[in-house]
Amino acid sequence: MSTPYYVSPEQIWEDKKDFVRRGIEQAKEVIALAYKDGLLMVAENPRRTTFKISEIYDKIALVSTGRVAEYEALRVAGIRESEVKGYTYYREDVTAKWLTNLYSQHMGAIAQAWDAKPLEIELLVCEVDGNPAVGNQIYYIDFDGTYQEEERFAVIGGRANAITQILNDTFTEGLELAEALQLASRTFENIEAEESEPYQITPHTIEVACLDATAGRRKFRRFSVEEITEIFNHAS
Repeated sequence: MSTPYYVSPEQIWEDKKDFVRRGIEQAKEVIALAYKDGLLMVAENPRRTTFKISEIYDKIALVSTGRVAEYEALRVAGIRESEVKGYTYYREDVTAKWLTNLYSQHMGAIAQAWDAKPLEIELLVCEVDGNPAVGNQIYYIDFDGTYQEEERFAVIGGRANAITQILNDTFTEGLELAEALQLASRTFENIEAEESEPYQITPHTIEVACLDATAGRRKFRRFSVEEITEIFNHAS
């Protein structure tokens, strides 16, 4: 009788992390950063068929990168769970922290199942509040369900560390919407310039949305290519 092949749990976990990291390295980045009236979210996304930035509920947005089918399933689940909770109890009970815990439990359960492939995604759950005492909230969720709260800005995707270093030196508080968009686009341009096959950042190659704390009940707004072009032209 042959001896069963043995792999330690630690090795299996390391293999899973390496597997996910190799997938995320290929993913284009998304930046979420604070501006004067809320949170601006900008994604490198030349494809018009998929969104990396989505509305979840009144003042909550989901920012995602990685495998489209996997984060799309979580987007739909998040909308469904938020609607049920808001309808059953109160709309105010639907918060970014609650949704982050929900996603964290689901992603962690998949990652810890030894016979399941972990999700090759990274998420940001963003929320704004008109109350200055509450302010903006950005939660980063890794593939294994671990999460942390970010301040001022957050970046996900393959070159997130390099983009974060740039923003650490260039980000300032109280940016106007146009200034925040210019900052994000210039950051993407700097990163692309370092690539062997760079491409130009234009209104057609980025996806832009915001959570505007000064808006009515629904804070989410997605910008069209024409609106992005107008903002660029006005700022230049």
